[in-house]
Amino acid sequence: MDTRFYQEHLLKSVLSSPICRPHPSCGSGDMARRALRLASWTSMALAASGFYLYSNKYLDPNDFGAVRVGRAVATTAVISYDYLTSLRSVPYGSEEYLQLRSKVHLRSARRLCELCCANRGTFIKVGQHLGALDYLLPEEYTSTLKVLHSQAPQSSMQDVRQVIREDLGKEIHDLFVSFDDTPLGAASLAQVHKAVLRDGRTVAVKVQHPKVQAQSSKDILLMEVLVLAVKQLFPEFEFMWLVDEAKKNLPLELDFLNEGRNAEKVAQMLKHFDFLKVPRIYWDLSTKRVLLMEFVDGGQVNDRDYMERNKIDVNEISRNLGKMYSEMIFVNGFVHCDPHPGNVLVRKRPGTGEAEIILLDHGLYQVLTEEFRLDYCHLWQSLIWTDMKRVKKYSQRLGAGDLYPLFACMLTARSWDAVNRGIGQAPVTATEDSEIRNNAANYLPQISQLLSHVPRQMLLIFKTNDLLRGIEAALGTRASASSFLNMSRCCIRALAAHKKRNTCSFFRRTQISFSETLSLWQINLHELVLRVKGLRLASWVLALLCWLLPAPH
Repeated sequence: MDTRFYQEHLLKSVLSSPICRPHPSCGSGDMARRALRLASWTSMALAASGFYLYSNKYLDPNDFGAVRVGRAVATTAVISYDYLTSLRSVPYGSEEYLQLRSKVHLRSARRLCELCCANRGTFIKVGQHLGALDYLLPEEYTSTLKVLHSQAPQSSMQDVRQVIREDLGKEIHDLFVSFDDTPLGAASLAQVHKAVLRDGRTVAVKVQHPKVQAQSSKDILLMEVLVLAVKQLFPEFEFMWLVDEAKKNLPLELDFLNEGRNAEKVAQMLKHFDFLKVPRIYWDLSTKRVLLMEFVDGGQVNDRDYMERNKIDVNEISRNLGKMYSEMIFVNGFVHCDPHPGNVLVRKRPGTGEAEIILLDHGLYQVLTEEFRLDYCHLWQSLIWTDMKRVKKYSQRLGAGDLYPLFACMLTARSWDAVNRGIGQAPVTATEDSEIRNNAANYLPQISQLLSHVPRQMLLIFKTNDLLRGIEAALGTRASASSFLNMSRCCIRALAAHKKRNTCSFFRRTQISFSETLSLWQINLHELVLRVKGLRLASWVLALLCWLLPAPH
C-alpha cells in the first residue's frame, strides 16, 4: 500500500468518525468526553502510522533524539549505581575487592558496548577510541569494546544511493559499470563499496552514513553532560578529555575532502619509503560525504597466517611499520592516528613481488606543534638510552608533573623497573605485560588525572602507540631492539634539523651535521653488534641441539 494513500485513508476515517462531528446540544461534560475520545482516536492513529512506517523501514527509533538520550542516560545511571553499590561493603584492596571490581568492570563494559551498538555513529567512534587504549584502561573495557571495530552498522543500498545522488547529482548506474551492494567494510561513520567506473578503473567508494552528520553534534553534547554528571559522583575520574577530543576531531573525520587531502599529504611526505602505498584519490567524484579512491587489495597487517601463505616477512613488515610511524611522529609531526588492522593492509606488490604496506582511512591525523615534537623526541631518546634525569625533565615538560614514572610506563607499556633497566635491554615478558594491564585498573584515577593534564596532542599519540603495540603483539615482534634504534635515528635527525634551522653560522651547521652523522653511525654500529650477537647465539643453540639430538645412522 502506498504510504501517502495509507495516511490519507487513516485521516479520513478519523475525521468521519462521529466523535469529530460537533453537536449544538453538547454540554461541557459531553465536550470533555468527546475530547477524550478524540485524543484516544488520535493516539491510536499515530501509533498505527508509526507501526506501519516502522514495519516498512520508513522510521527507525534510533533516529529519535529522545530514544537515544533516554538509552544513554539509563545506561550511565545503571553503570554508576553498580559501581556505587557493588563495591561499597568490601574492604578496599582486598582479594575479594579486586575480583568484584573486575566483575563490575566487565558488566559495565558490556552495557557500554551495547549502548554504542544501539546508538551507533558517534557512540561507536568513541567506543572504538576507548577500546584502543590497551594499557591505559582496565582490560575488561578494552577487550569488550574492541568488538566495535567489527560490529559497525551498515547503511542500506537505498541510503547509499540517496547520498550519492545528493552529492554527485547522478544515479549509481550512470557513474559505474558495476557497484557491489555488499560493502567491503563498514565503520562507525561510513562504509566502503567496490565499484568499476565507466572507463574501466576499479575503485573503492567510501560513502558516509546519511544520519551521522545530523546526530553527531547532539551526541557529543549528550556525552559532555553525562561525563559531567559522572564526575559529580566520582570526582577522581576525569574523562572530559575524551569528549574534547571527539568535539575537535569528529567534524574533521566527517569531511571526506579533508581525508583526501591528508592522504595526498602523507603520500608526498613519505614518498621515499618504497614499501608504502597510499591509494590515489579521484577528486572529480569526491565530496564531503563521498570519497573515490584507487582500489587496492591486501591482508590485514595483524594476519600472520596471510603473510606466511604469501611469503611476506613478518619482521620486515613490523620494522617498516615502525620506520613509517617514527618518521611521521618525530620528523614530520603529522601522524595517522587510526592504525587499527582494518586500516593497515599488506600485500606483495604486483610486478616486483616486494612486500608493501597499504595505509587506508586518512580522516584522523594529529598535527604536532614543534615544541611538543621536540620534547617528545628528547623524552624517547632519554627512555631508549636510560637517562632517567632527562626522562623526568621531559616528562614534566609534557605535563606529567609528579606522575612522571606513571607517564613513562604509559608511554612505553613497560614496568617502572624495566624503564630503569633500559626498555631495549630485554623484551616484554608475559608477567610484565600482565602487571602493566593490572596497573591500568589499579591506577585508573591517576591515569585519568594524567590524561586530563597532558597536552591534547598526547592523547591521540597514546592511542596510536597502543594500536601499533597490538599489531606487534599479534605478529610476535613487540619491543625488539631494532624498533627502538629506528626511533632513535628519527629523533636524532629531527633534533639536528631543528638546530640547523635555528643557526646562521656555516661552521655551527657543519658541526651539527658531523655530530648527527656520528650519532647515526654509532647506532648502526650498535645494531650490527646486536645482530652479530644474535647470529652467535643462534649458532650456539644450533650446535647444542646437534649435540643433544645427533643425526640418526
